[in-house]
Amino acid sequence: MTLRKVSEPSHSGLRAGGRDWPVWLPPALLTLVATLAGIGHAQLWRDELATWSAATRPVGDLVRLAGTIDAATGPYYLFVHGWTAVFGTSPTALRLPSALAVTAAAALTARLGERLAGPRAGLLAGLLLAVVPSTSRYGQEARPYALATLLAVLATLLLVEALRRPSWPRWTGYALTVAALGLTHLIALTLLAAHGLVVLLTTRRGPIPVGLDDPPPSAATGSGPAPSRRALPDPAEPDPTPPDPAPPGPVPPDATGLHAAPHDSAPPGPPAGRAGRLPGRWLVALLPAVLLVTPLVLVARGQRSRQLDWVDPARLPDLAALPGGAAQSGVVGGFLVGLAALGAARLGRRALLPGACVLLPVLLLFVTATRVPLWVNRYLVFTVPFACLLAGAALAAVRLVPALAVLTLAGLLGLPDQTALRRTHEWPRSAPVDYAGVARIIAAHRQPGDAIVYSPRDSWLFLDLGMAYHLGSDRPRDVLLARDQRQRADLWASECDRPAQCLAGARRVWLVVAGRHADPLTAVPGAKGTALRATYTVDETWPRPGLTLALLTPR
Repeated sequence: MTLRKVSEPSHSGLRAGGRDWPVWLPPALLTLVATLAGIGHAQLWRDELATWSAATRPVGDLVRLAGTIDAATGPYYLFVHGWTAVFGTSPTALRLPSALAVTAAAALTARLGERLAGPRAGLLAGLLLAVVPSTSRYGQEARPYALATLLAVLATLLLVEALRRPSWPRWTGYALTVAALGLTHLIALTLLAAHGLVVLLTTRRGPIPVGLDDPPPSAATGSGPAPSRRALPDPAEPDPTPPDPAPPGPVPPDATGLHAAPHDSAPPGPPAGRAGRLPGRWLVALLPAVLLVTPLVLVARGQRSRQLDWVDPARLPDLAALPGGAAQSGVVGGFLVGLAALGAARLGRRALLPGACVLLPVLLLFVTATRVPLWVNRYLVFTVPFACLLAGAALAAVRLVPALAVLTLAGLLGLPDQTALRRTHEWPRSAPVDYAGVARIIAAHRQPGDAIVYSPRDSWLFLDLGMAYHLGSDRPRDVLLARDQRQRADLWASECDRPAQCLAGARRVWLVVAGRHADPLTAVPGAKGTALRATYTVDETWPRPGLTLALLTPR
């Protein structure tokens, strides 16, 4: 099958109130509203505390941190460093770039769906992405996953445009986007496997063929002649042949308000020789990503054992749990997979690109993660828009009102998870960590000369960062601190080797312990615990979700 070079339609999208609206606008507006709702309510969780700690350091210290740990996230930290210098470090300010990124991702998903499967499919794909709980979850998190999702969809859309009408400006845009994708999220570069597959098939099938615009089989009866090897015009261009009784592709104007915009017939595609140059152009477009990302990969590789020491090798149950993890809702994840499978069957060859953008990153990461512990569900959230695109194609087989009813059902199914993620970003949702609650108690009862001690100090809970964020310079003296995070170019501080000597002179000590403990002193291990128990007794205890706070006074 071939893909013809086409002229842009004069207008395309949906018609409402006698006006034509771009197909991306409703998904963008819905996503923005859904993501901004309660964006600052959940307190920063551990990963966001790491973002705050890194991004608020001077650039020199940030570069040193990347050399010690979390190099893969270093470019994102640098971006947030500039952002917070302008907008501050409140939870809303830290998360706003992610909210804007998923909003743009929903808009581009609708545009990509319109390009590959028609305006109605694009509209429904974007709206579905807006109501998937993971869109709000990662759109309300100060981490790079939302930006990676945006760049993944943008790179794929730019690839489609470059394959339709090859030119160096289009390839340059694609090259820059892929480089930014790699700098934002290394694992998202597995998307290039899908892109490479499409480029190779394009080369083999003739001038600018991708198999993306092949006419699908009849959705109503499965009958009708087999698709010919003629070029199919843009989804917005009317087909000169009479329609089937129940056409599954873009439909003419009807009660749904969706329509295909007519435009002049397009000239034939470029000569076959130009299609043969596509692999070379694609490889050249990857050079910026290779040059920029390779040093990052080499540094991050040496940090993996420390950065991902909590991750186990992947097993088949992990693969089965991916839809629920990536969608942040088991029921919505299963619902999305079912719709995506129907959409892939309906699209036929046109499902190649979005299907490969889902399956190949998942399979590549899973196979790698069986040997190298890398399997984390959120690392694959960038594949969700492509699953929504396939699901949108399935919903496009029915009229708009029933399709919107299905979308509403998906939103209702995910409503409990939407509500829970706005209470806490911790997983499971039933195990929040209340840094802010502990900080409020300390602020209310603190006296001059008080000290503070954390246990454990080197955990991923970042107890000291939580108190630093919520108390700032008003927190008690960190009596056991030897070198802080900036001095160590790390996310963790180090404590003095002789805690009994360092505790000398501290009249009251605030003890922050991970977990719930009736006697917090007994939960502190090692020499630190011995020194505390020898000198202090528990005066008062405040249990908080995920933490226990105790005020220690001399025996």
